[in-house]
Parts: sequence; structure tokens; C-alpha cells
Amino acid sequence: MSLEIPKSGQSDQLVYIDNIKTILTILVILHHTVIAYGGPGGWYWVQKTSSFGALIPMTMFVSINQSFFMGFFFLLAAYFTGSSYSKKGAFHFIMDRLIRLGIPLLFYSFVLSPLLSYLVYYFAKGQHITIFQYLSGYDSWIDFGVMWFVAALLLFSLIYVFLQSIFKIDFKKSVPVPGAFQIVVFAVALGIISFIVRIAFPVGWALEPVGFQLGHFTQYIALFSVGIIAARNNWFAQLSDLTQKRLMKSIVLSLLFFPVFFLIRAKVNMPISWYSGGFHWQSLLYAIWEQWIGISILTVLLIKGRTKWNSGSVVLRKLTRLNFVVYIFHPLVIVGLTLAIRNWEVDPALKLLLVAPIVLGASYGLGGLILRIPGVKKVL
Repeated sequence: MSLEIPKSGQSDQLVYIDNIKTILTILVILHHTVIAYGGPGGWYWVQKTSSFGALIPMTMFVSINQSFFMGFFFLLAAYFTGSSYSKKGAFHFIMDRLIRLGIPLLFYSFVLSPLLSYLVYYFAKGQHITIFQYLSGYDSWIDFGVMWFVAALLLFSLIYVFLQSIFKIDFKKSVPVPGAFQIVVFAVALGIISFIVRIAFPVGWALEPVGFQLGHFTQYIALFSVGIIAARNNWFAQLSDLTQKRLMKSIVLSLLFFPVFFLIRAKVNMPISWYSGGFHWQSLLYAIWEQWIGISILTVLLIKGRTKWNSGSVVLRKLTRLNFVVYIFHPLVIVGLTLAIRNWEVDPALKLLLVAPIVLGASYGLGGLILRIPGVKKVL
């Protein structure tokens, strides 16, 4: 999503970052659509497939996505944080973030989230009352839903301003760009720390009411910090083709290892929750695998983007402009469409094949309509 869009002086060199944000936004939409039909994770309303053959690729898709896509957003957002802060100053930087992040966050929590909950209550649960009757008993007004990311980004930005104001941190220390080996070591270290954090805060446990899954925040905090350092030292431009080739091998190896998790579960006859956290060697193994493949994927995408996707078009520019709006409103499209065909008597896995492309098109279509509302562009 375009929380920080490169300005005219940067756009010729950094078009690929906008293109990557578009890819990530599409993955977010597909991620939540897959969960709605049986992939692991929580959603407003789920109609889970019973087909084991479908659940395996759905689980792989969600797991691999989770390993990198939200952390990638934090990395890219942080990449422009330092320059934005330096240009605007602390006060204007904070005010800009409060407007561009805070207002959408409040809108989602007080308008969109109650609407989504009402739609599920009315259609899926068959409780046919008016929305005003529903809201009279509604008690979940602080519910960020998918906007937890925006809440976390706002928090990270405020912490950055605080640290800069107190300590005047200079991140430009001529730190050399890491190679493939250093990146893998970094990923393994993240995996070990994530395992330790997940002993107390397993994946799936969320800090209410903000919805922060602390089991994933090791990566988010680390990549936000890396994004600031990378920008100051121009790392994105220096990542080499050799690093890409080596990490591609790392990704292939990680993908081949994924079936081992199914074999371990069958052999040990363990609860699937042992992969999510707790003091289990399976949790350690999964946490290291997750960070290894996730950090490898996002690094390869950065290099691939810079070398192959650093060009735009009218369509790509329009998609870029819509990404943040789409991120905010795509749950409405997914919930609305899945509820609309809830009584269609086919396996949910088949519904997924039909719904996924429609959800993508409808999400961007709705985003385009919303941007036409007077005043919206001043915030989004």
C-alpha cells in the first residue's frame, strides 16, 4: 500500500517499490479470501472446505504469505520514514501520520468493522434485526481488524520520532549491504527470537483490543528497523544478482522442506498448535523455517523488482494509487461476496476458485469509486 509514495525526484528509480506494494496488496486480498474458505487463520466469517487435497495448498499459501508479506510492508514503509521525517520535521511528520493513518484507523474501527460484524450477524447467523438495533448492543468499538498494520505502523512511527528527538540517532554509518550468508544468519536469528517470544505469545494470540499478534512482531520490528538503515545506506540498490541466485536456492530448499511439517505431525501425533508456539522443538523448527523462507523471498523480490519491474504504465500507476484504499475496504468485498453465495451447495474450495478473481477486481473497482468521493483524496 502506498503509505509513502516516492516523489517526483525518486519515482524514476523507485517505481519497482510501488509495483511490489501492488503485488503485496493483491496477496493480502487473496490471503484473506483463502482463509475465508478454509486456510489457517481468523476471519469475520469462514466456510471451511473439508477437502484435504484443497487444504494442503491453502495452508501452504497462507503460511508462505505470512512468512514475508506483512513484514515486507513494514520494511518498505520504514524505507521512506527517515527521509520523510527529515523533510517535514517532527511536528509535521506526526501530524501527517495522524491524518493519513489515524483517520482511516478510526473509520475502520467505528464504521467498517461494525458493518462487517452486522452483515455476518444478519446473513450468516440469521438474526434479522436492523443495524441500529444491532449497534445498540454492540460493544467492540475498538476493533482494528486488518488495520492492525496501520495501528502498528503509526506506533512505530511515533516511537521513531521519540527516539530521534531524544537520542538524535544517525543510521548512516556506512554499513555495508549484507550478502546472502548474512541475510540467512539474520533470518535464523529472527527465527530463534520468534520462538522465544512465542513461548509466551503463540501465533494466533492477539493483544486486544488492537489485534497485535505479538508472535509475529519480532519480524515486524526488525524489518522496520532494517528499512530505516537500508534507506540511509542505499542497500536496495546494492543487493547483488549473486545474492538473488543464492537466496533462490534457499527458497527452493525451504519449499521442499514444507512437507516435513506434515510428516512430523503424523509421526509424532502432535497437536498442530505446537508449531504456533510454546516450549516445543517443533515451534523452534517452524519459526526458523518461517523466517528463513520469508526473508529470502522478500530479498529476492527486492532484487527482482529493481532489475525487472522498475517501469510503470497507466494501469500500474492507477493500481498504486488505489492500494491503500483497497487494503482498507477489501474485507467488505470478501465478506459481502462470500455471504452472497453462502448457500451455493458446492465445496468451498470450488467457491474459492470463482470468488478470488472477482474479489480482486471488485476490491480495486470499489477503491476507485471511493477515491471519487469529495475529500477522500486529502486523507487517502
